[in-house]
Amino acid sequence: MFIPVPVIAPGVAEIAPGEMRTVHLGDRAVLLVNLEGTFHALDDTCTHGECSLGEGYLDGGIIECPCHGAAFDVCTGAALTLPATVPVCVYPVRVTSTTDLEIDLPS
Repeated sequence: MFIPVPVIAPGVAEIAPGEMRTVHLGDRAVLLVNLEGTFHALDDTCTHGECSLGEGYLDGGIIECPCHGAAFDVCTGAALTLPATVPVCVYPVRVTSTTDLEIDLPS
């Protein structure tokens, strides 16, 4: 079931290509990333340590954790470099006709 993202700004156009933003949905922190106009959603917490990936560095489709430098693929969640070995969860995202985002989170 798709869950609407809380209002971030008037429509998703506020998250420009190459930018990312962390949103809190219940007790879960989800990182939204705009890669060349395509939106991706993944867990915001690094699987190696309790660090916010949203405070890290985005380079193309790779997000680097600010704490220990672990890198993850934004599209697949795969852990690309040590010290992380466990992928982050990724979630399907869709843009509605009103340019809002919805994320399919597990219940």
